[in-house]
Amino acid sequence: MDPLQKIYRILLLLILSYLGWIVLPFFSPLILILIFSFLLTSVFLQSVDYLEGYVKSRTLGVVAVLGLSISVGILFIGSFLNSLGMQIKTFSNKIQKDTFAIAVENLSTKIKSLLPEFFNNLVPDSDKVILMAKNFLVNIFQNVLALLGSAGNFIFIVFMVLVFTIILLIEYHDFKRSLVLFIPNKYLEIGLRTIYNVEQQISKYLRGQILAASSVAILSIIGLFILNKVGANITLVIFIGIIAGLANLIPMVGPFIGMIPAILITIMNNVGNESAFSHYIFNIIPSPFFIFDIILMFIVVQQIDNNFITPLVIGESVGLHPMIVMIVLIVGGTLMGPLGMLFAIPATGVLKVLLREIIFISKNSHLL
Repeated sequence: MDPLQKIYRILLLLILSYLGWIVLPFFSPLILILIFSFLLTSVFLQSVDYLEGYVKSRTLGVVAVLGLSISVGILFIGSFLNSLGMQIKTFSNKIQKDTFAIAVENLSTKIKSLLPEFFNNLVPDSDKVILMAKNFLVNIFQNVLALLGSAGNFIFIVFMVLVFTIILLIEYHDFKRSLVLFIPNKYLEIGLRTIYNVEQQISKYLRGQILAASSVAILSIIGLFILNKVGANITLVIFIGIIAGLANLIPMVGPFIGMIPAILITIMNNVGNESAFSHYIFNIIPSPFFIFDIILMFIVVQQIDNNFITPLVIGESVGLHPMIVMIVLIVGGTLMGPLGMLFAIPATGVLKVLLREIIFISKNSHLL
């Protein structure tokens, strides 16, 4: 190839890449909708194919699988919001009582007596604590209202993801056959193998993610139940564990998502409880309101997830070395934040498949 032609192609590639980078933000919502739709399609595809064999109707199978999943999701969200509302209402009523003010005043006095005199000014008075608690509840309500106010765009995106998922599930095999028609006969076998390997890579990764998220949720729930056995008095245990597991889809973040509400709830439930304030971890380290117990428990869950579950389950599911998994997670998080961490591993797995096929073609091009 002529050197000038090479330079021309490189410049053209750079210009197109730059233009694509500029235009990307305008199409990013659509790209995200398509990505999530494809991922959901990969999750439900086997169930739909299996059910289609019994009901003899793919559309009915799609409706049944998605209908059941949506019903479970709505039931979970509704139960969580109802339980959260009851928790806020209970704490709001607790704040209004004189016993709460007395308990907060006693707590403030005890904390000041335990701290050096230099730090006493850092401990707020009981009136300020009550005011802070009321402001905290007000902020929660305001955030909920703001979330509901901005839910229109989120609902639209969820609706579009659902629509695209339904279309992909119903027409998946037709789309696949149409894609095959664009592959030249010379590369038909390699193209079919590449499509199959990409499907398997994504399917294995999603199964691994579901297994890892379930493991984190179960470990978190077990840990919270154990803390309750020793008097932590944490409510919404199931929901906190499930939320931590779902958040684990963004690796290394999930377990800590459950830590914050667990700490807030145990403080709300135990203000005025002398035994909770005087609690010690292993009867050695002071842990008022079981705060350090909760932190330690979630650190243990995170270590189990980061060092065993995610590298082994996720790494093996996409055929990547655990060290590569950790590197791509760091790179993805640095470049795109949580979404980058979410898509880093499957993107690397797909890239590995494509590179493997490209290397195969380059080595055997004389046979094609």
